[in-house]
Amino acid sequence: MKSTSALLFASTMLLAAPAVAAGPDVVVSIKPIHSLVASIMQGVGEPSLIVEGAASPHTYNMKPSNASALQAAKVVFWVGPGLEAFLDKPLDALSSGAKVVELSEAPGIEKLKFREGGAFEAHDHGEEGHGEEGHKDAEGEAGHDHGHDHHDHGHGDTDLHMWLDPMNAKAMAAEIEKTLAAADPDNATAYKANLDALNKRLDALDAKLTETVAPVKDKPFVVFHDAYQYFEHRYKVRVAGSITVSPEVLPGADRVSQIHAKIRELGATCVFAEPQFEPKLINVVIEGTPAKSGTLDPEAGTLDAGPDLYFQMMEGIGTSLKTCLSSAS
Repeated sequence: MKSTSALLFASTMLLAAPAVAAGPDVVVSIKPIHSLVASIMQGVGEPSLIVEGAASPHTYNMKPSNASALQAAKVVFWVGPGLEAFLDKPLDALSSGAKVVELSEAPGIEKLKFREGGAFEAHDHGEEGHGEEGHKDAEGEAGHDHGHDHHDHGHGDTDLHMWLDPMNAKAMAAEIEKTLAAADPDNATAYKANLDALNKRLDALDAKLTETVAPVKDKPFVVFHDAYQYFEHRYKVRVAGSITVSPEVLPGADRVSQIHAKIRELGATCVFAEPQFEPKLINVVIEGTPAKSGTLDPEAGTLDAGPDLYFQMMEGIGTSLKTCLSSAS
C-alpha cells in the first residue's frame, strides 16, 4: 500500500507542477550558429538545422524538409546573404511570417574586410584587413524584417566567418537571446540564464585558445580558403595565405604553382585542408616543400550538432594548429 500511495503522490505532484511553455519553432542555417542557439534554448526547445552533416553553406542545395521547416518557423537565424547565398531567395518565399535575424549585423560584432590583392598574401596583424576589388557589403540589420537584394558569397567586402572569434560569438548570443525572449516571453528567464552560462563558457574558451596557440603563433601556415581571419586576428596566429580565393572554385595549375612558390618564399610550415573540400590538392601543393599537412574544420562538418559543437570546433582548430605547427621545423 505504501508503494502504491507513494506512486499516486508522485503522479499528483507531477500533474501539479507548472508546465514549461513550449518554445517557438526556430530554424538555424549552419552548425556553429545552431550550437549557440541550442545553448540558449536548452531546457526550452531544440532549434532545427538546415546545413547538416559535412555539407557546406558554400555549396549547399535546399531540401524539401528545409523548405517545410522555414515555412513553419517563427524565428530564423543566419549569418547573412554573403555566406548562405542558397537561403536568400527561399527566405523571401517561405519565411514571410518569421522573424529573420541576420547575425552578421548583431550589435557588438567586430567586422573584418576581405584581404586586398588576393587571398594568398602575407598578412599584417596590425591591420584589420582590406577591401578586395569587386566586393560589396552584405546588407541587412539584426532582427530586421527580411528584405534585401540577392548576393553571392565573395561579393561583400566583409568577411562573414565571424563566429571564429569567441567575442563575436558572444555578440551573436546576445542578439539570439534578445530575439528569443521577445518571440517567447514565457521563457525569457530561461533564455537569460542560459545566455549567462554560455558567456562564461565562451570566456573560458577564449582563455584556453590563447594558451593553446601561444607557442606556435609566430609560425606561418596556409589554409584551404581564407576563412580564418577572425581567429587569426583574435589570437595573432600567422595565416600566410590560402589555396583558393573562393571554396566554390578549385585553383588551376598556375595558381597551384604560385602557391607552391609562396610556401617556400614565406617559409610556411603547415598547409591545412578542410573536410568538406578536395583534400588531394593539399598533397599537390606541399609536394617538394618542407611543409606538413593538417586539417581545420571552420564549419564543424565532422562534428555532431548541439550546444557543445561550437566549443569542440574552436578547440579543434586550436589543437590542430598547435599539433601541426609544433611538429614542423
